[in-house]
Amino acid sequence: MVFYSICTIFAAGNHSLIKRLMKYYQLFLTVALGLAARLTASAQPYDFQNTKLSDDKRVDLFVKHLTLDEKMMWMSPMLGTPRLGVPIYGCYEGLHGLALGGPSRHNGVKTVDGKEVPNDLPTTIFPQAYGMGATWDPQLIQRIGEIEAEEVRWYAQGNIAKRKGLVVFAPNADLARDPRWGRTEESFGEDPYLTAQLSVAMVKGLQGNDQRYWKTAALMKHFLANSNEDGRDSTSSNFDERLFREYYSYPFYKGITEGGSRAFMASYNSWNGTPMCVHPCLEEITRKEWGNNGIICTDGGAYGMLVSAHHYYHDLTAAAAGVVKAGTSQFLDRFQPYLKEAVEKGLVTEAEIEKVIKGNIYVALKLGLLDDKCPYAEIGKDSTAMPPYERDEVKQFVREVTAKSVVLLKNNGILPIKGVKKIAVVGPYADKIVYDWYSGTAPYENTILKAMQEAGREYGIEILYAPDNQFGRAEALAREADMVLVCTGNHPYGTDRTWKVCPVPSDGREANDRHSLQLPDEDEIRRLQAINPNTVLVLVSSFPYVINWSNEHLPAILQVTHCSQEQGHGVVDVLMGKVNPAGRTTQTWVKDILDLPEMMDYDIRHGRTYMYFEGTPLYPFGYGLSYTRFEYGEAKVLKQDKQRIYVTVPVKNVGEMDGDEVVQLYVSYPESKVEHPKHQLKAFKRVTIPAGQTCDVVLEVAKIDLTYWDETNHTFVPEKGKICFEIGASSADLRSSCSCM
Repeated sequence: MVFYSICTIFAAGNHSLIKRLMKYYQLFLTVALGLAARLTASAQPYDFQNTKLSDDKRVDLFVKHLTLDEKMMWMSPMLGTPRLGVPIYGCYEGLHGLALGGPSRHNGVKTVDGKEVPNDLPTTIFPQAYGMGATWDPQLIQRIGEIEAEEVRWYAQGNIAKRKGLVVFAPNADLARDPRWGRTEESFGEDPYLTAQLSVAMVKGLQGNDQRYWKTAALMKHFLANSNEDGRDSTSSNFDERLFREYYSYPFYKGITEGGSRAFMASYNSWNGTPMCVHPCLEEITRKEWGNNGIICTDGGAYGMLVSAHHYYHDLTAAAAGVVKAGTSQFLDRFQPYLKEAVEKGLVTEAEIEKVIKGNIYVALKLGLLDDKCPYAEIGKDSTAMPPYERDEVKQFVREVTAKSVVLLKNNGILPIKGVKKIAVVGPYADKIVYDWYSGTAPYENTILKAMQEAGREYGIEILYAPDNQFGRAEALAREADMVLVCTGNHPYGTDRTWKVCPVPSDGREANDRHSLQLPDEDEIRRLQAINPNTVLVLVSSFPYVINWSNEHLPAILQVTHCSQEQGHGVVDVLMGKVNPAGRTTQTWVKDILDLPEMMDYDIRHGRTYMYFEGTPLYPFGYGLSYTRFEYGEAKVLKQDKQRIYVTVPVKNVGEMDGDEVVQLYVSYPESKVEHPKHQLKAFKRVTIPAGQTCDVVLEVAKIDLTYWDETNHTFVPEKGKICFEIGASSADLRSSCSCM
């Protein structure tokens, strides 16, 4: 069951809790499925099945049929009441592809809390979310969501997977304000606008385009400001309401109001001293202002942490009442006996429980669980149909996404590869794809070595291989080869399967922040480069590194994230020039860990992100190189209406190779009396421009995004003075500008 996986992942070693949860839910499902089996096709339809009624009316009618125990069951992650003909569906993880089990390691064996569990069922696995963000391509991200949703329905409604889920824990709308954050890999980056655009795209892809029903329900994580892992169960992220509105909550706000998500997970931490899963902003802002009339769930085990870690309530009974009263509608924890006791003691009323579960029932209604018909209901029912993950077009698309996610950080002209006879491929990730903590298991793995061997046969290049430099074997190959590709980086869950343990200080994952930004293998790279100056670094990583020496001395560096089943083809397509790279950084890469403020300082105005960083970065936000060159012409305000300003700029490909350019528009307010960042991303577009041709790129700037939060009047206020639009290839490479009033 999905609930088992969630709890084992998040319970941090509490084996007695896990056993109790499993026993309780086994009993529940045995009874529920027995009741479902006794339902007959001739049963009279219920009043809530009348599709001519409004959604709210149908939900109200459904609630009236429920017993108190059934109402409380709707506060678990298992949506459904078999007695009323509503089947039970839970939830799946889905950050970069559907995950049907716990964390993975390279040989395909799944582990949960350090113990092996049976192999997972195969699903299409894309690059980590951090790599998906590097594509700067919302259309691509939406298509990823669509493919994932297809597989969710295929497994949930077929007869293969034992666990059935239609709620998908994705996207992660958190902001990567600090590269030391252990879960940086789960985010789209540090910028609220970029993260919001990609989150909206992912939500739309997961939920589909039907007017009445959702293909799956996208549940965003983790609301709010959850970007430290050390002490996350008890720490407080402290900042003012303006940063709440303009920065930390912005992607969630857009995910609800523009993407259509009606579900998110409250984070472990507190905001200004109040734990997020009971914070008043859940009801007052996300429900009443933004319109989230769906699910708000605790993080796994967060309910218990209200007592054990935050010490916010004196016992679990009071905590259960507090969760319900705050508007949180799902517990990812053992809660039923305590909630029942809270009702008996008058700490919470049955009416208050009814109020919050209506959001969960609404999500079930949108998934088609309360109806006989749903346009997605037949997916997976045909056992003879080809599984989505086996389709050639899906495999090719993963290859395309992976190539588009590659960021070329440095190139002195050595890439694309040409005119070489022998290449040494070395390093721990040359012939290994490592899954992260929330990955599924891919149906196949195309490693960098495997793809280079394919390319070698195509281009007549001999490929040598060594996984490491033991006994000097990598150095020996470096002497023999014309070029060396060093494939190294981090381990996605810290090279140790024990919870809260990352033996390598620069590794990080859930429950573990990074304590170094140094690349451990850089000394080995130095030795190889001393032997062979044509040494190229292929950085396979979930986050930035301080690689000052490599940047100064190596002829080329490119970065790709972990997990993609097509990692090899994606990287090698770029290395060989079949794909012109256009991935862009989504985070500021600093030169020194001392350039970063103290980890728990959540006020980004103290020098965080490209908006407030005062130093010179190693690689700025929005940065990435190409095999061709682009020139920018004069930017102009094309037109504007009540909602948008349209800015156009001609961009010419002046090189000899077709390529993509990510055109970025940043806004500043030179006449404003209000403090703003030095500039902010407010529009972008990834465009393909053939060699020698010019593209007139039109960028749309929403006027609602040209406002600031007025804390006195508690509203967004538009800027009245001059607005400057700066357009270019990165936050530090702005080549054209125009303005309007």
